[in-house]
Amino acid sequence: MKQLVIFDLDGTLLNTIADLAHSTNYALSKVGFPTHEMEAYNFMVGNGINKLFERALPEGEKTEENVRRVRKEFVPHYDAHNADDSCPYPGVTELLEYLQKEKIQIAIASNKYQTATQKLVAHYFPNIHFTAVFGQREGINAKPDPTIVFDILNLAKVEKEHVLYVGDSGVDMQTAANAEVTACGVTWGFRPQTELEAFRPAHIVHTAEEIKKLVL
Repeated sequence: MKQLVIFDLDGTLLNTIADLAHSTNYALSKVGFPTHEMEAYNFMVGNGINKLFERALPEGEKTEENVRRVRKEFVPHYDAHNADDSCPYPGVTELLEYLQKEKIQIAIASNKYQTATQKLVAHYFPNIHFTAVFGQREGINAKPDPTIVFDILNLAKVEKEHVLYVGDSGVDMQTAANAEVTACGVTWGFRPQTELEAFRPAHIVHTAEEIKKLVL
């Protein structure tokens, strides 16, 4: 039986792609660069917003200065609109409620910047107690660096063998491997199942209900 389940946020608990796409396109337009179709953003997100902007910028324009310019426009817009079209995936809220009832610790490990991570978790899961809600924090390397997992383990006081890490991307599977915890890939998120399979996670699931069985 697992004692702690660590979840990625975007693409795992919440479908946030529309709001991320809208705010990035808004910022790109403000700075004078072309925008993208929403579907293209599935392969741009996952490594933090600076990497998102770098991927969204045109070839030849992927400079630190342009990333800063896009970020300056993106953050206030996204902070105001990050819950416009986002929503939990089917069965996710029920899964979190079930884990809480069973006294399994729950935590968030996201590459979304910290303030947005906290806001979205509080907005969509107000009745869930999380042991930790960590996004990308100043001075802490982003996933797949395992530091975020180790910080959660220190708070939860749980050994690695009692942890399940759940995510939708290769970055998540790599994070779990780097932290030496059991990985579970979900197929309903932003990335294709083949990306998950390439990292050989212990589990791949297609519904939130399946995670209950893995935990118990």
